[in-house]
Amino acid sequence: MSELNETILVLDFGSQYSQLIARRIRECNVFSKVVPYSITADELRREKPQGIILSGGPASVYQEKAPQIDPELFELGIPVLGICYGMQLIIQTLGGRVISGQSREYGRASLQILSSEGLFDDVPHQINVWMSHGDKVSQIPENIKTLATTKNTEFAAIKILDRPIYGIQFHPEVVHCESGKQIFQNFCRQICQTQGLWTMKSFIETSVENIRRTVGSSEVILGLSGGVDSSVAAALIHKAIGSQLNCIFVDNGLLRKDEAQSVQKLFGDSFQMKLTTVDASQRFLEKLQGIEEPEAKRKIIGKEFVDVFNDATANIKNAEFLAQGTTYPDVIESISINGNPSAVIKSHHNVGGLPQKMKFKLLEPLASLFKDEVREVGRCLGLPDYVVNRQPFPGPGLAVRHLGAVKKETLDILRDADAIMVEEIKKANLYYKIWQTFAIFVPMRTVGVMGDLRTYEYIIALRAVDSQDGMTADWVDLPHSLVQKISSRIINEVRGVNRVVYDVTSKPPGTIEWE
Repeated sequence: MSELNETILVLDFGSQYSQLIARRIRECNVFSKVVPYSITADELRREKPQGIILSGGPASVYQEKAPQIDPELFELGIPVLGICYGMQLIIQTLGGRVISGQSREYGRASLQILSSEGLFDDVPHQINVWMSHGDKVSQIPENIKTLATTKNTEFAAIKILDRPIYGIQFHPEVVHCESGKQIFQNFCRQICQTQGLWTMKSFIETSVENIRRTVGSSEVILGLSGGVDSSVAAALIHKAIGSQLNCIFVDNGLLRKDEAQSVQKLFGDSFQMKLTTVDASQRFLEKLQGIEEPEAKRKIIGKEFVDVFNDATANIKNAEFLAQGTTYPDVIESISINGNPSAVIKSHHNVGGLPQKMKFKLLEPLASLFKDEVREVGRCLGLPDYVVNRQPFPGPGLAVRHLGAVKKETLDILRDADAIMVEEIKKANLYYKIWQTFAIFVPMRTVGVMGDLRTYEYIIALRAVDSQDGMTADWVDLPHSLVQKISSRIINEVRGVNRVVYDVTSKPPGTIEWE
């Protein structure tokens, strides 16, 4: 995104909020990027950022092997904002003193602003902020001015007098912090002098040029799943290179009801993309026959997808690129950066290891975007709301919502039940307000009675959860009348079900999916 010529770098010291800081900067229409704290001053010069933010972190600045920064960073003339640990690091590096606080400060605190001084322009003189620290600054060098204070923190915000370097002990990136957006806006506009050129329209224009330049006359292959990320990637690449894009949709027999027809209608018919649909449902179900253990099911599905995809691409000539809907959180979470204290959260979920097996060059046009930005790009490209705003769906499909070994007849029961639940949730105008809503097939039979006859049929569980990122989640207390309606329809319309239950488990201790 160097064409936009406005970037603010977030140096990550292991904070759980590093991605959130980057998101807040993006909301100011400025491109942001998370980089390891170990980046050198020379590397920063080459990046040419308009500003630098030092994130918080779990370490203590005075402990052995605490994360440090290149001191020359403060001599570059680039505006710097240190948050929590980042502020303490500024103070320690420039000759001040940080100690372990006798009274730790966590949660809400009242901030008294002593001087607006750019960072607090248009911010009330007293606001509630969010604290999360045990250490505190006890002494500041003479060339540093105190901008704000709290009851337990004398130096809650500071500025170096002769340089555009600021530090704050609180976390303006969290929603609990009042005026947090204004503080970031002040840092971006007033202190870093950015113009706000980062928009999804400008991203699309730049990306189209980059894709055309990168691909040239080659063909591109994309595994289209119908999910948000792959759908937006397909629309963006198609806008850039048209018929050079070859989309492959694999029906593995584990999809939602009418999913294959929906994908064909939208991308093949409406967008006129080159789309190959491979019906491999029988192939997948044969491989999964008798397999009950969840992880074993996942591995079989992943391996079989690679083989099916490989077969489907064999006859595509001049194909040099494999496109994927990788997003920025995928990149951050999956790469172990040397010197970065953050733990690796998950391995990158490339399509089953396809790049290594098929020797394609990767094309990941969404790799700099957060999820909400991906959705906005989709809207700008003309994708309908039911695609752009659809709820997450697991890679292994209904296999992890069908407990035990999967069979076509019981998968069809699950598909029908799930479709009823989604339909009713949409009728209640709740679908786009809830993170996930879905049905689970429980391979246990219970006794029931229908029309004076004894029944012995299966259980369907209903699940609805709210979440911000999928890492934690809380169950949603749907209106009881809605749950009753969904239950009644499933029992009356789906043959083989005589009992419906509702899952009231949060994550943790449970997971969102049942397998």
